[in-house]
Amino acid sequence: MTVGEFRYPEASRLDLTEDIGGHQVSDPYRWLEDDAGAERARWLSAQADLFASYRAELPGRDRLADRVRELLSTGYAGTPAWRGERCFYTRRDPGAEHGVLYTRLGDGAEQVLIDPMAIDPSGLTTLDAWQPDKEGRLLAYQLSEGGNEESLLRVIDVTTGSLVDGPIDRCRYSNVAWLPGGKAFYYTRRLPPEAVPDGESQYHRRVYLHPVGALADEDVLIFGDGRDKTDYYGASVSRDGRWLVISASRGTAPRNDLWIADLSGSDPASPDLRVIQEGIDAQTGVRAGRDGRLYVFTDLGAPRGRIAVTDPADPQGPVPATWRDLIGEDPEAVLSGYAILDGPELDRPVLLAGWTRHALSEITVHDLATGERVGELALPGLGTAGGASERPEGGHEAWFVYTDYTTSSVVLRFDARDSSVTTWAAAPGSVQVPDVTARQVTYRSQDGTAVRMLVISSGEAPAGPRPAILYGYGGFDISLTPAYSPNILTWVSAGGIYAVANLRGGNEEGEEWHRAGMLEHKQNVFDDFHAAAETLIRDGWTTPEQLAISGGSNGGLLVGAALTQQPSRHAAVICSAPLLDMVRYERFGLGQTWNVEYGTASDPEQLGWLLAYSPYHHVAEGTSYPAVLFTVFTNDTRVDPVHAYKMCAALQHATSSGPERPVLLRAESQVGHGARAVSRMAELSGDTLAFAARHTGLRV
Repeated sequence: MTVGEFRYPEASRLDLTEDIGGHQVSDPYRWLEDDAGAERARWLSAQADLFASYRAELPGRDRLADRVRELLSTGYAGTPAWRGERCFYTRRDPGAEHGVLYTRLGDGAEQVLIDPMAIDPSGLTTLDAWQPDKEGRLLAYQLSEGGNEESLLRVIDVTTGSLVDGPIDRCRYSNVAWLPGGKAFYYTRRLPPEAVPDGESQYHRRVYLHPVGALADEDVLIFGDGRDKTDYYGASVSRDGRWLVISASRGTAPRNDLWIADLSGSDPASPDLRVIQEGIDAQTGVRAGRDGRLYVFTDLGAPRGRIAVTDPADPQGPVPATWRDLIGEDPEAVLSGYAILDGPELDRPVLLAGWTRHALSEITVHDLATGERVGELALPGLGTAGGASERPEGGHEAWFVYTDYTTSSVVLRFDARDSSVTTWAAAPGSVQVPDVTARQVTYRSQDGTAVRMLVISSGEAPAGPRPAILYGYGGFDISLTPAYSPNILTWVSAGGIYAVANLRGGNEEGEEWHRAGMLEHKQNVFDDFHAAAETLIRDGWTTPEQLAISGGSNGGLLVGAALTQQPSRHAAVICSAPLLDMVRYERFGLGQTWNVEYGTASDPEQLGWLLAYSPYHHVAEGTSYPAVLFTVFTNDTRVDPVHAYKMCAALQHATSSGPERPVLLRAESQVGHGARAVSRMAELSGDTLAFAARHTGLRV
């Protein structure tokens, strides 16, 4: 497309239409899937030049990036993991690119264990996971490079920092479950590429027992043979080393199978696994309590969650008569986690239960024996509290993180002896945070469902329409809850409105809320988002000419659908790391693990669901589309950037909007779908916020 001096890169259109399951499916930009193709390389280079020229003239871009960087300088503090008197915790200090893992023994000096910047001064290495052994003498940790999330697992001696084991490859998304004594652990590892069919190297996980210092390729296979290639596994071992629990879930399905083994009566290398739950449509997790009971956290018969207790030696799945409810389902709040405080210094052991009520956190206190509610913790505000931890050997303390839209993470400590809540660790940096107000709005979706949205602004009520960003996700059981956000604060302090919609598909209202937005019900998510935009406009917060929408990953699919279904309602779209070709999404990245959320194109009925909203297949030539910015990351191994490439080419061809509403591609190398360095976060935010400001009229 050419308008005046503004020219989109040439992109050939294939005359390609296929019959797939009785559906006629066109794919004119299939050639962009060829990652080794010269034509694609030329096209991407031209797109990079186009964005660079646009970016160079983007008003306020540097000021916005600097403000985001300043607000990020608060850093963060993480909850501690205790092993006796030794604690492990992460912290990112002001000016640091990444968080650092520290340890401290008693009141002694803190010691750096893992500093990603010391390992790789380029900032491209990230700490993906870590787990100390049960005695706190060894630490297993995982690093990946360049955003690819391909974790390498290593073990170090905590006291000396010396390498004890590793690196072990193919450990992406593996947890580590130590046996007592630190001599071995259970973990998950993918089969080697040569042992699986072509194109399936991201799948085929197995659970192994690894003796520390042994060759990983000689590890004993514990679990996973003969199961689906997309299965994910988790393993845990009780504090006393007696109980091994293994969980298996099909991709990201909202259900899992669960087994338990008594290691006091079977060889850890050949555990006698007994079924707790198998073939049941529910999510369940268990832990062996120090009181001899098995605590069961489940949504079986309780979509908002409940906690039951049973005998670990006789859990009686799958519909267990011996499960006795300890904390029953709440009709409005969703149970999010719990901690057990049962130290000998307590007259009455208690259980802390974490809840989200319409996306806002609560923590209640219960008698551990009966489940009776005996209190509630006073939180600093209307925000998010989570990540509760306790001493594995028992005690009277629990630690959890609190955050809201103006509060960077603070670690709070609860003392069950006097029910006090104090600050254990605050964010290490200090910065002047803008004075903003967050209010929760309830609106009706197309089918009459009540949906909630948080609107953040610098005033108490709409003071005339203003430039606004509407953000959403709506999938995979993920809740959008209040959290400190330099992006939001920067936008609002500049005079804009920022709204976060709690759409179906998430977990803000429990598992039924999630399932109302998945598979054949996915359109509900988009309808909820459309209604959120309508509400912001109707209530005087903004206008279609001032409204930008933003989302990433599954949220990128969301804004892609909103873009194609209601193009006239938005002035700008920020679409990050998106899924957009829903016919072929299973062929890329981790796509096959998501067909339990979206459906599969190999089934004609489910293909119909996908085609009904697939953004790439609903681009209509001659439509006046809003300004669109695709942001992708070339090392993204979850969602392949090809989704955005094909959609960008399709929109550039189809749009009738002139250069005042461009379609642009920002492709960033050496980063992926997950964590990144602070400087890269600020640069990306500067670009996206300045793009939104330019096309919604916000003066920055």
